[in-house]
Amino acid sequence: MNTVVKNLEKKAVEIRRTVLEIIQYGQSGHTASDLSCTDILTSLYYHIMNIDPQNPNDSNRDRYIQSKGHAAEVLWAVLAKKGFFPEEELKTFYQFNSRLIGHPNNEVEGVEMNTGSLGHGLSISVGIALAAKMDQKSYHTYTLLGDGELAEGSVWEGAMAAAHYKLDNLTAIIDRNDLQITGKSEDVMRVEPLHEKFKAFGWQVLQVDDGNSISQLLEAFGVEHDHGKPKMIIAHTTKGKGLSFAENVAHWHHKVPTNEEHLQAMKELDQQLEVISNDK
Repeated sequence: MNTVVKNLEKKAVEIRRTVLEIIQYGQSGHTASDLSCTDILTSLYYHIMNIDPQNPNDSNRDRYIQSKGHAAEVLWAVLAKKGFFPEEELKTFYQFNSRLIGHPNNEVEGVEMNTGSLGHGLSISVGIALAAKMDQKSYHTYTLLGDGELAEGSVWEGAMAAAHYKLDNLTAIIDRNDLQITGKSEDVMRVEPLHEKFKAFGWQVLQVDDGNSISQLLEAFGVEHDHGKPKMIIAHTTKGKGLSFAENVAHWHHKVPTNEEHLQAMKELDQQLEVISNDK
């Protein structure tokens, strides 16, 4: 196995462990929503993005906007492990006076924008990417959307604007896990065919068949931007990825594991880590 991919896969498992610990600390969290996008955030923060926790306000840093802001626990885990704030602070999640609440907020180092009101992240990212063009800055903007929020009209306004302003310094990723809190995304509001829709809106569109595969994600991120086009990566992920009892189960969208489930989850993740470590 490629050393870079192997290390990132191990990091993703470690982050999943931390996510579950955070949720236990706060007794709240979007467990399955966090786990479906862990590999995406791991790829971005540990391999793709130009960021420096020691210089978080560098004007040339890449920007990341988590439009699916309800998956805050995985973002807190990644930012802490990257060194934006002490890992010890993770124990304060969801506690009185903690900065680490249930949605990203820019009181925390490394968070560019308060998010969680679904449908806003793409439009915010369009503005940030457009500012880079106007200021002749080299930074790239990334944003992660949930497939459930694609029913919001502001997503499509943002999609039009991104193509209109030729924002080839913008990459959006859809966490296409096919489930939301009320059931299957396509049953709640049909959004397919996504590839054809974004292509018609003027985007360069890439499909990742396994959005939890680090190697496939890195390949998609590495595809050169078509000149003058924003890039959309549709990552077909598994809700609750990594936990046998939570995968593709809608009610795990926002659910705290019991003590027994937590122990089982940690055991399963330890086994996954062992498999990766032993993979030649």
